[in-house]
Amino acid sequence: MLDAAIIGAVLASIVAAATTLLLASLGELVAERAGTLNLGVEGMMIVGAAVGYVTAYGSGSLLLGTLAAVLAGMALSLVFAVLAIWLATNQVASGLATTILGLGLAGLIGASFVGTQLEGAPPLHIAGLTDLPILGKALFGQDAFVYVSLLLLAAVAYTLTRTRIGLVLRAVGENHAAAHALGHPVRGIRTLAVMFGGACAGLAGAHLSLAYTPFWAADMTAGRGWIALALVVFSAWRPLWLLAGAYLFGAVSILQLHVQGFGLGIPSQLLSALPYLATIIALVVISALKHGRGAPASLGVPFVPDR
Repeated sequence: MLDAAIIGAVLASIVAAATTLLLASLGELVAERAGTLNLGVEGMMIVGAAVGYVTAYGSGSLLLGTLAAVLAGMALSLVFAVLAIWLATNQVASGLATTILGLGLAGLIGASFVGTQLEGAPPLHIAGLTDLPILGKALFGQDAFVYVSLLLLAAVAYTLTRTRIGLVLRAVGENHAAAHALGHPVRGIRTLAVMFGGACAGLAGAHLSLAYTPFWAADMTAGRGWIALALVVFSAWRPLWLLAGAYLFGAVSILQLHVQGFGLGIPSQLLSALPYLATIIALVVISALKHGRGAPASLGVPFVPDR
């Protein structure tokens, strides 16, 4: 029978695992609400992880490493923005090319750092709260990335639903021609939304290499960028549903590790595939039920202003 300490450790691990997905999917949600489908999230995450780790390892500062990761994600997002928004190329092809570029760059940047290790981001400790049974470490014993992700979620939800900036961004995503006719700079707004998405992807990569697993390994994102893309669809483009989805998929990825330790005779390969199987099943169910609102009407459609 599981005791409180084990349950608390599992819950804390789920929160940590979900944070990477939440950060990456928040940025993609903003980009998609502006009408841009960015399939380069995986590449931006891995570049952020590599640049963040190398910077932190060389400088001895996790803060500098995190800032470098955010800037690296933004830089790669600009490459995508130029192709998909300003040159009006196919967004799917541009996103896939960005991911391939990011994977190659990350492998090159981190090649000489394989096998090294950092002291990861320290967890929060609040006397009397962190030591609470079961929920103490999960709620009050996490690293700073976890709390930043929740603050970002609140900021994105508020901005999209309660501010003029959010209204304009959603208008661009729903009908870019009408937004342009009203005088809104559609391509500029979409570029800023994609850059925000790149910054979040870079931050997610920094969480991976500086906190969750504080070392560098090639392909350490392991498909999390693709799961983040699926989470946006799962959430029906709503921030609070995104939170639920990130924690659900975080739970699947952590629980499959614990199930392997129970010796149930289930092949480890099948258990390792559970997060990705869960992604596919969720998308199929959502497609069948037509859950929630549809995608933004102009999502994935290039905008070319009248000349």
